[in-house]
Amino acid sequence: MNPRERRAARHQPPNPQAETAPRPRRRKAPITVEQVIDTALGVIATEGYEALTMRRLADALDTGPASLYAHVVNKADLDELLIGRLCAELVLPEPDPAAWREQIRGVCTQIRDQYLKYPGISRAALAMAPTDLETMRVSEGMLAILLAGGVAPQAAAWTIDALLLYVAAYCLEASIVRRRSADDDAVWVLDRDELLRRFTALPAETFPHTTRYAAELTAGEGHDRFDFTLALMIDGLAHR
Repeated sequence: MNPRERRAARHQPPNPQAETAPRPRRRKAPITVEQVIDTALGVIATEGYEALTMRRLADALDTGPASLYAHVVNKADLDELLIGRLCAELVLPEPDPAAWREQIRGVCTQIRDQYLKYPGISRAALAMAPTDLETMRVSEGMLAILLAGGVAPQAAAWTIDALLLYVAAYCLEASIVRRRSADDDAVWVLDRDELLRRFTALPAETFPHTTRYAAELTAGEGHDRFDFTLALMIDGLAHR
């Protein structure tokens, strides 16, 4: 089976008969897809997503790049496997028409928390065609929640896209800030007081609103802005 056939096979539902069929003997301790994913996530957790290349992954597995291509087609295929693994960790609720807002917000929060464990990994979710079965499971679950809440199918479909884009962008920005904070010259980006001083020091005649509302512009702790934006999107959908 060539790599592309392997990839296509991963996107098919499990076949019980195939699982019980005898498997050919293989060499001792072969590299598996699961091992590739585990190792890739380890690299990202310690070095960031930008450090993950096929060569870096091969080094971490103590093998050559050719061995990886027996399991993954290319970096895009690896990205899909990584996001699929994170999606497998999500717990999807049984859709409740009375609690659909809280449920869809909860799914987005779970995705956020998974992305933030691995700096920059949300970049892998951007411009990705959702074909992995675990990724599709999450999309199906989100769609079920929105439809149960009375959201029209087209609006539900586009809302899922918008929510996933926002979560990915939020986490990607967080990883960029984290990386920049390693540079002494960029520490002030994380310092709210410093940013507040910079805003209030602007000439008021040129920036009247920025100087007056500097506190509001720099407000927010933890995931306050994330929670606000999700509520803004979901409540706006409810009012359509």
